[in-house]
Amino acid sequence: MATLGKSEMESALLRLGELAATEGEHVELLLLGGGAMVLRFDARSATRDVDAVILAPPDRAAVRRWAAVVAEERGWSPDWLNEGAKSYLVAAGVGETLISAAGLTVRLPTIEQLLAMKLCAWRDDLDVSDAKRLLIELAGDHDAVWSRVETHLQPGRELKAKYAFEDLWESLHDTA
Repeated sequence: MATLGKSEMESALLRLGELAATEGEHVELLLLGGGAMVLRFDARSATRDVDAVILAPPDRAAVRRWAAVVAEERGWSPDWLNEGAKSYLVAAGVGETLISAAGLTVRLPTIEQLLAMKLCAWRDDLDVSDAKRLLIELAGDHDAVWSRVETHLQPGRELKAKYAFEDLWESLHDTA
């Protein structure tokens, strides 16, 4: 599947909302990963898919059905919208609203949660650059920021995330 840029992603999400609205439903998504980095932070031009947690409606199968229609209309993979990254989300809270339209609300988790997810994943240069972009958004000194991020770390990945955080902090604040 081709990568999804900001306008393609917004258009697809709005279409998803239209499909939900025609059935009297409202989809609420918590946007994660690359989708958040593209739509909110302009950290990169595109992403391979849209990782999200479906908060509403309770019938997730309906959301997957509408997403499959969007995929078919655009010639995309049926899993362009998926919940694959939700295992990295701990103690989900809701941050700002990115899209509010007929049949659709798209929200972000807090920046601290997004950063914790990136630090726990820490797979490649993309995770590193995304984490750096998120860390720039957070105000406070080293200990204050770490304290706010630490509560959102995936169990078993705390040490990996701590080392990643230390590397990022040093690269941004010249404290090496």
